Amino acid sequence: MGPGFRRDDGGGGCHAYAHTRHALDLAKFLPLLGPNNHLGANGSMGPLKGVKIIDMTTVLMGPYATQMLGDYGADVIKVESLDGDVTRQIGPTRHPGMGPVFLNTNRSKRSLCLDLKKPAGREAVLRQLETADVLVYNVRPQAMARLQLGYDVVSKINPRLVYAGVFGFGQDGPYAAKPAYDDLIQGATALPALTAQTSEDGVPRYVPNALVDRIVGLTAVGAICASLVHRDKTGQGQRVDIPMFETMASFV
Repeated sequence: MGPGFRRDDGGGGCHAYAHTRHALDLAKFLPLLGPNNHLGANGSMGPLKGVKIIDMTTVLMGPYATQMLGDYGADVIKVESLDGDVTRQIGPTRHPGMGPVFLNTNRSKRSLCLDLKKPAGREAVLRQLETADVLVYNVRPQAMARLQLGYDVVSKINPRLVYAGVFGFGQDGPYAAKPAYDDLIQGATALPALTAQTSEDGVPRYVPNALVDRIVGLTAVGAICASLVHRDKTGQGQRVDIPMFETMASFV
């Protein structure tokens, strides 16, 4: 992915970053974040060519998963807030809003910036979902419900949609509504205690890498691909939950 982005002057002249807010609110633009040729890594046709994915994820875990799906050939449309993914601002940049963390997890995607708290923004994403195969999000399900984008709403618009959520905790437990982060889940699943057993000083330490985000992201890729197979066999989409704590507890 490079700094060059497609420009569309049909009414707003917006770039991939930074956008003019009136253009973003109308959701008329889909600038390319990277090559969107649906080819695999070796130039052959990607196995997910023709699969349309609406990516409502931010930071690392969700974008890592959807980037891999894009690398497999899917058409990934990343829906960002009007300020953009927060990782755009992390680390040194050659171009404004193009931080290295963002670049490292958002290739093979297109970008659509919306204010989902406004009716026009919500209507725009619902129009995209009408023809989508997969929706991926990484906020808590309660937040999706507040946006009126819960599975009960979206599945009525598109019954074939795979509705995949990557978030902190399983929805049938006491922590269902709580937020979670990589280091929190590392601690909750005893990874620091395991490192203490192998260190000379016996001091618990976190793994110096966003290990949880990446493992859960990889798990999400497999779950989404399996759900697409199920959809192709049955004609029906489904809701797929990939909680961080339960996934890592099983992994450890």
